Amino acid sequence: MVNAAIIGASGYSGAELLRILSIHPGVHVRKVTASSSAGQRVDALYPAFAGRCDLAYDELVPSGLDGIDVAFVALPSGEAMKVVPVLKQKVARIIDLGGDFRLRSTELYEKYYKRPHTVPELLPEAVYGLPEINRERIASAALVANPGCFPTGAILALLPALKHGIVSAGGIVINSLSGVSGAGRSASVEMSFSELNENARAYRVGTHQHIPEIETVLAGASGAPVTVSFVPHLIPVTRGIYTTAHAGLAVTVSAAELLTLYGEFYASHPFVRITRQVPQLLAVTRTNYCDIGIAVETRTNQLIVMSVIDNLVKGAAGQAVQNMNLMFGLPEETGLQ
Repeated sequence: MVNAAIIGASGYSGAELLRILSIHPGVHVRKVTASSSAGQRVDALYPAFAGRCDLAYDELVPSGLDGIDVAFVALPSGEAMKVVPVLKQKVARIIDLGGDFRLRSTELYEKYYKRPHTVPELLPEAVYGLPEINRERIASAALVANPGCFPTGAILALLPALKHGIVSAGGIVINSLSGVSGAGRSASVEMSFSELNENARAYRVGTHQHIPEIETVLAGASGAPVTVSFVPHLIPVTRGIYTTAHAGLAVTVSAAELLTLYGEFYASHPFVRITRQVPQLLAVTRTNYCDIGIAVETRTNQLIVMSVIDNLVKGAAGQAVQNMNLMFGLPEETGLQ
């Protein structure tokens, strides 16, 4: 049995982790921390856990981590680098759901996250936690950087085409529609029901912190520099990300051929499903699946790839559990089906 702690368990990703791990047959959640809710029972903050979880949130103190095998860090970006050095003294395996360890370049991190990186010496040992490209390295990792939600959908959509030279690596356009839970649990006027209902809006156009993550991972996996134009949008749904990527075709290929290529590429990866239909958010809600649909627009000589994920599951907590399974030699799907 794997003994787990969730650091930052009162947020949406932390609560989703607890939901999944509470029914995972190989995990015992022994510790949940949240400084803002310390002393409060989990089922008081999230009534859905009544009768399922009798834990209360604690402050994070090293002495409370005795016997913990894996710590999930579900804190906002900028906070994980403050606690990971402390966790490393007590816990052998750490999975960070934030952005502090996804980029190897401190320059890129500081440019897009707008803060200095305080522990750059830990960046070389962090393994990017996308199982579809790093399964073997994740299995032996001590520190895993869980991918961002937008990059997960975008990278999985484009990776096979880039790796096989089907599309040009420059000038890729990515648009993503996101549910509002991706903004976290903190209250703000712009995230209120009145502002979001029957509305849609783009944000952080050309400056989003996930741009260098998408480009860096796709370049490393495909072997060529990649440039993308990425625009995220908020839509009035609670959870889910719908991504549409447009890339110029470098070869002549049919949609049927691409469906075969994508199917073979992801054949050994249980949570990527290639569909002949236009993918829909409802098909993946509360699951760890990424559904991918493909179209070829011959008039403009473009490949159009659509992907859908649940931002709190495959985009956060579910992928973290998938990584944990690999790290502890458990079947990849355990607790996620």
